[in-house]
Amino acid sequence: MKNFIHYWRTAKYVLHEIRPFELIRNMGFRYVTFRLWFAFQKHTGLLKLRFPKHSDQQKFIILKSWQYLPVKFFFHKPFESAPFSHSFDELKKRVEALHNSNFQFFNSVWRPFKGWHIHPETGFEYGQTQHWSEISDFSTQAGDIKYIWEMSRFTFVYDLIRYDFHFQEDQSSSVLYKIENWIDSNPVNCGPNWKCSQEITFRVLNWTFALQYYKRSDRLTEELFEKIINSIHRQIQHVEQNINFSRIAVRNNHALTETLGLYLTGLLYPFFPESARWKEKGKSWFEEEIEYQIEEDGTFLQFSMNYHRVVIQLLTWSIGIAEANGEKWNEIIYDRARKSLHFLRTCQDDKTGWLPNYGNNDGALFFPSTEAHFRDYRPQLAALANVLACVWAREVRAREFRKPMPLSPCPTHFSFPQGGYYVLRDSGTITFLRCGSYKNRPFQADNLHIDIWVDGENIMRDAGSYRYNADKKWTGYFSGTASHNTVMLGDYDQMTKGPGFVWYDWIKKSKGEWRTEEGKIIFDGFFEGFRHLGKDIKHRRKMFKRAGELYWQVEDWIENAPDNLPVRQVWHPSETFFEKFTIQAFDKTGNEILPDVEQSWYSQFYGIKKECKQIVFSTPESYIKTVIRMH
Repeated sequence: MKNFIHYWRTAKYVLHEIRPFELIRNMGFRYVTFRLWFAFQKHTGLLKLRFPKHSDQQKFIILKSWQYLPVKFFFHKPFESAPFSHSFDELKKRVEALHNSNFQFFNSVWRPFKGWHIHPETGFEYGQTQHWSEISDFSTQAGDIKYIWEMSRFTFVYDLIRYDFHFQEDQSSSVLYKIENWIDSNPVNCGPNWKCSQEITFRVLNWTFALQYYKRSDRLTEELFEKIINSIHRQIQHVEQNINFSRIAVRNNHALTETLGLYLTGLLYPFFPESARWKEKGKSWFEEEIEYQIEEDGTFLQFSMNYHRVVIQLLTWSIGIAEANGEKWNEIIYDRARKSLHFLRTCQDDKTGWLPNYGNNDGALFFPSTEAHFRDYRPQLAALANVLACVWAREVRAREFRKPMPLSPCPTHFSFPQGGYYVLRDSGTITFLRCGSYKNRPFQADNLHIDIWVDGENIMRDAGSYRYNADKKWTGYFSGTASHNTVMLGDYDQMTKGPGFVWYDWIKKSKGEWRTEEGKIIFDGFFEGFRHLGKDIKHRRKMFKRAGELYWQVEDWIENAPDNLPVRQVWHPSETFFEKFTIQAFDKTGNEILPDVEQSWYSQFYGIKKECKQIVFSTPESYIKTVIRMH
């Protein structure tokens, strides 16, 4: 009887929470069968057989032979040519903190380093010898596993290396000690740091950067070199053996990172037995993934500015190192790189270099080489533009990422219909709108969201991401409609939130366009959503800005909504919004709708949320007109 009750509850959960038939329709039969097969391997122990624990060392190449291999890295010419910033006070403070065993998480908070397996927030300690397949991604007791992964990415080595270069104080002992200590503390295929192949790949790329910089350091002994090379070999073996998880079950920036990692490892470490295969397959797969994941209009399937920056960094490594070694990519790589630059540059504020805090943002900035703010995309965009030999990159580099690019004196509008983005640039302002449907998985319920930027300030903003592993209250809020500048029906999202990153009732029908009417540039867009509340519910939004003026008018219509649910128009102003601007809303008869000032939250950095205020205009009717203008 107990077994029957258990199976009944499991079946009920699968049908009502997992919704398998809709999952198959949205993600495809291949995805679902792979997920089931992977779960079977995990629960039967097959993954432990496929990914055994190793302790044996192999002799691949001696240190001196490696030092003279005919392969080139970024700085095969003098390292002085690297485009690093010239302001080093904060760099010095960070390096001092690292030497005092303090670590910066997600470019924001500092915490004492207690070990590679100890969570800095919860104090939970993962098993050092526990097989990676036994470790949960989402554990309430352990906390967000990304805090563990953040340390083991080894992004901090860039601070140490830059400090070494600028202050002429050798950091090789510190860098190489940390690498060796990680190897000793993380047996092959054991612990949380072997769980995610993307994290493994970034670690290998960062170690590679460090090895290249300290290639001829006296601290890099034959014994240590052999130890590091063996670890790199085992880690990339793991990546190859689990590549289908990223290419089938995830298929986002994880797949891009891992396939590129295979190619670069094969290219830069040609002495591994698998190197030729890794290089060939990695190159082919990376080209396939770039073509699939980046649309022809330059937008990215993850609907995230920060993850698109990750792709920009990967493209920079791929093109830069390949070109240095006389290799060429399929033209699709260069085409999508150029189009990605155009899209992100279009959305970028010229004064700060920031972009909308739009989409999932886990604090990723993997190869930091300047003192620019985490939100400043100029160094990464300029680096890619440099390897593509773009003219504007030379202009930006000459201005040291600080002076704004020239703007057209007339309003300029841009459409990216495949990604579902519409941008208006006018007189130092940016109006960014989201209007799209989904053929790939959505991550946030944010259709018809509006971001507004004025003279470098994000006066109407996206609330951010906060954390991926948090209470449902927080994951629901930050990924849901309530944290965006759009319309809700009651307290309901535009789509139905499932477990983890899953959404149901995907928006499948939408359209947005710019048009000119009586001399005004107008955005007009709609989507059909709220399927969990009824059929054929449509949200239409019309927006125009007066040319050369700080004046926006937004009109919202809701069709076929349930009568018992109010229309709630939500706005997330900056802290200083009301010092210069006003916002008013009106119903269809012209009567003013009084605002409700409610508690809300804003997350600029991963893991940190700050209390703030949101403005909500609520009406039982189906129409709201809102005006935002300067005092």
